[in-house]
Amino acid sequence: MIRTLIADDEPLITAGVRTVLESAGDIEVVAVARDGREAVRAARLHRVDVALLDISMPVMDGLAAAAELAAGPRVVLLTAFGDEDNVRGAVRRGVSGFVLKTCTPEELILAVRAAHAGQAYLSPAVARLVLDMAAPGDDERGRDAARRLATLTAREADVLALVAQGLSNAQVARRVHMTEASVKTYVSRVLAKLDCANRVQAALLLRDAPSPGRTPVRDSRASRD
Repeated sequence: MIRTLIADDEPLITAGVRTVLESAGDIEVVAVARDGREAVRAARLHRVDVALLDISMPVMDGLAAAAELAAGPRVVLLTAFGDEDNVRGAVRRGVSGFVLKTCTPEELILAVRAAHAGQAYLSPAVARLVLDMAAPGDDERGRDAARRLATLTAREADVLALVAQGLSNAQVARRVHMTEASVKTYVSRVLAKLDCANRVQAALLLRDAPSPGRTPVRDSRASRD
């Protein structure tokens, strides 16, 4: 079971999120909180695996709470505001997920499972914003990105390009005609080769690379390892 904390200052939201998560069967909500400070205490007390935090909360907001929990549970931010400042703050704090409150129940469950598995999950709209807001790299950063990306095989580059679009492992698997388990292995290999902690960092690295260094997605049946 994935031990989960929900932190939101709106009881109705908390109740709805709890119902969604516990319907998954492999997620247990072991604690709830109404502000960031209470969330930090509860996460440590109950030894949660994933902390699902609203950004806008009293006493301490979700971004500040995420920073305090950096060495603890995986953090997924759930918010109604997917604006650039919030997304940028989340990326800086290395959160494992950023999900909008307009998401589907399935997407929320997927985000918690991905975080627990050590992956990063962004709502597709947020993934696009991350790539759009990242300033093109300077020459030195661009060369470094191109050098690191050049270590990838054609198949690994295909997987990375789809991951950077915010696709889940299952969605990537369908696109490149592989099993989900194989995609998971490829993602882990890509992150290790690029020295990236999570998918968000890998996506930003791809964004930094000069255009000629970016590899278009091909049908994996024509790709070589």
